[in-house]
Amino acid sequence: MTDAIVVEGARKRYGEKRALDGLDLVAARGTVHGVLGPNGAGKTTAVRIMATLLRADEGRVEIAGYDAGRQAGEVRRRIGLLGQHAAVDEELSGHQNLEMFGRLYHLGGRRARVRAGELLDRFGLAETGRKAVKQYSGGMRRRLDLAASLITDPEVLFLDEPTTGLDPRGRAEVWDAVRSLVGAGTTVLLTTQYLEEADQLADRISLIDQGRVIAEGTADDLKARLGGDRIDVVVRDAAELVRAARLLPGAADDVTVDADRRLASTPVTDRMEALARVVRALQEEGIEAEDIAVRRPTLDEVFLRLTGRTEDQERMKEAV
Repeated sequence: MTDAIVVEGARKRYGEKRALDGLDLVAARGTVHGVLGPNGAGKTTAVRIMATLLRADEGRVEIAGYDAGRQAGEVRRRIGLLGQHAAVDEELSGHQNLEMFGRLYHLGGRRARVRAGELLDRFGLAETGRKAVKQYSGGMRRRLDLAASLITDPEVLFLDEPTTGLDPRGRAEVWDAVRSLVGAGTTVLLTTQYLEEADQLADRISLIDQGRVIAEGTADDLKARLGGDRIDVVVRDAAELVRAARLLPGAADDVTVDADRRLASTPVTDRMEALARVVRALQEEGIEAEDIAVRRPTLDEVFLRLTGRTEDQERMKEAV
């Protein structure tokens, strides 16, 4: 399998600010590659460079076998881009929007109309294709926006936080559409702040911070960095949270707390023995638990561990 996206040592400055600081990223053809990171990590700058909207100050950026700097025209003929905000006209119908995009891509009138119909069918919008987009739900608008990015049937599709602002149903609709695209052979680079989204869709994930990759692998690879299973204890009385956290097995540095959820959590190796030991300890101390569970780590925990904890977590951890 060849690589659809290759980024090596990409750097980009805005004055004194380093948006990218030696970014390395490789995405295999026909896969979803997730890019995660906090606000300001460089995700959108990286996408804009790969989509030829910006030029890197240094480094190699190759998309579908072409250099994004020296062969920008060839790259643009092979990519689609879905930005954070919908780019459709709400006064036009879904079909009119797609036909307009087709004409802008120089498909010609007849081909643009045919392509619009094909994409409406593909994304389950055929029955509403004649309605004005202002009558669409959020999920329908985003699917239409996704359809517009596929007018030229691109080899590589960049999705920059595609489900921001959507309700759970709208997000699920977009996820289904993305899976369908990848099944047909499209390579997708997905930036998102929804950890569940990356967990659901991405074959591999690059976690970036301060303009460079700080961890990479499958979702399971990244979760394994936190050490197998975890035990969660939710106390009934928030005043007992620190006491409960002290009873969890393992070193204090491994215990995380969430005051808002009244939750204490730690990694464990022997799940059943650890569960029994924690239950006994809580009973002996007279601490009432609302819930106790053993589970796999989440990408949220990987994200927080590698990019920094919240102030509340650090404050509670010091108390433990």
